[in-house]
Amino acid sequence: MIHTPTNRRAFVGRLTALGAVAAAATLPISLAEAAEQTAEPFRLPASPDDALSRLRDGNARFVRGGVEAPRRHLARLREVETKQTPFAAFLGCADSRVPIELVFDQGFGDLFPVRIAGNVVTPEVIGSLEFGCAVLGAQVLMVLGHTHCGAVKAAVAGTEVPGQISSLFYHIQPAVEAAHGDVEAAVVQNVRGQARLLARSSPVLAGLVTKGALRIVGGVFDLATGVVTSVDV
Repeated sequence: MIHTPTNRRAFVGRLTALGAVAAAATLPISLAEAAEQTAEPFRLPASPDDALSRLRDGNARFVRGGVEAPRRHLARLREVETKQTPFAAFLGCADSRVPIELVFDQGFGDLFPVRIAGNVVTPEVIGSLEFGCAVLGAQVLMVLGHTHCGAVKAAVAGTEVPGQISSLFYHIQPAVEAAHGDVEAAVVQNVRGQARLLARSSPVLAGLVTKGALRIVGGVFDLATGVVTSVDV
């Protein structure tokens, strides 16, 4: 085939376009690596109050749509591969709509979430949170409930459920009674009750609180707004 100047120009143009596409395919990775190289190193909060402030700031970013998505890349994962130092622990609900790291705009290794339907306290939950706080060094322990919680709704309804789902009701019932059957009020009461139960039932956690090394707090995540509202515990 004989290439005319026009054909040659078209051919060269296609090669240039292909090269641009290939370069563009690698560009996001290169940018991510470059950003990681220039990013400030992660620093742990100086105190429980500082840790709580960092969580509030992260949730505020999430709500206004200005997430930074920090430390959510392979380089960070490799950084924490052999050692984790989360600055906050959570007792959260297993609900798929409440991904705790996203709600607070944090990344790999920042948080230590323990999730169970209804965010209720069990011996296994206590042991896990003691590990996150006493061993790994989390400075805040937040019990995080959320609006429209299915476990709380089921406990309020009190109807027959399959399998062992009803085993959760025993833990939530005190909140249901305190809220006189109002689901959203029961969500708040459940957060308050579970946080207080953690502080009472674990000498390890209570000791950290006494020393000022840990704060146990409560919050409710609003599925409509994304806002986490503090609950007085």
